[in-house]
Amino acid sequence: MFVDSHCHLDRLDKTPEELASVLKFARDRGVEHFLCVSVSVKDFPAMLDSVKHFTDVSVSCGVHPLHQEDACSYEELLNIADSDEVVAVGETGLDYFYSAETKTVQINSFVDHIKVANKLNKPLIIHTRDAREDTIELLKEHKAPATKGVLHCFTENWEMAKAAIEIGMYISISGIVTFKTAIELQDVVKKIPLDKLLIETDSPWLAPVPYRGKPNQPGFVREVGEFIAELKGISVEELAQITTANFYALFDVQKVN
Repeated sequence: MFVDSHCHLDRLDKTPEELASVLKFARDRGVEHFLCVSVSVKDFPAMLDSVKHFTDVSVSCGVHPLHQEDACSYEELLNIADSDEVVAVGETGLDYFYSAETKTVQINSFVDHIKVANKLNKPLIIHTRDAREDTIELLKEHKAPATKGVLHCFTENWEMAKAAIEIGMYISISGIVTFKTAIELQDVVKKIPLDKLLIETDSPWLAPVPYRGKPNQPGFVREVGEFIAELKGISVEELAQITTANFYALFDVQKVN
């Protein structure tokens, strides 16, 4: 069974009935759990309300680096993240590709998220793009040794992946790995230790081949898993078993029988 370790179910633009159908499609394809990831504390209540009736959906709380117009204080983030429903802090991180002009605000927000994760002993979900050195250095400087997390939708180089793994991070791979142009990423995936690997859709964006260009959905995590299994030279069943076990090791989530 697979897990979609990172999706944005509230961004699928679906009615409650349509969302239920999307999740059923995924379950029918062997996906047993979904982590719905927050990009804005302002929108968190609505996000939680949209998924709270699904026992196989967990949620995180945080502010995406490209949503700094919705930035919140350390105290506000701590208050919301310190609830039983929230299993992770984020997504947070740094994105200098799209928004280098907000670098200082992004860094301050990232540090606040790291400190909240330390205090609550909850894992971090990290977005990073064109900010390799700052991402790793801020984690080394502020992350407590016991705090773990994941660099999601990873598209950077092996040196960054290796550095992240050495400080307690997992690496999550999205459908980007299936793109014909993703040669470097495919080489990185071959090097990632299986016990540090997660898979995701990041839906509704970045649908894998053969759905590229269409709205993504959690059921397509199977294609991500199948592609990575081939890269790794292992069976799809083994890839699913290992990445699912990694998910439950990282996040305090109860498996639904």
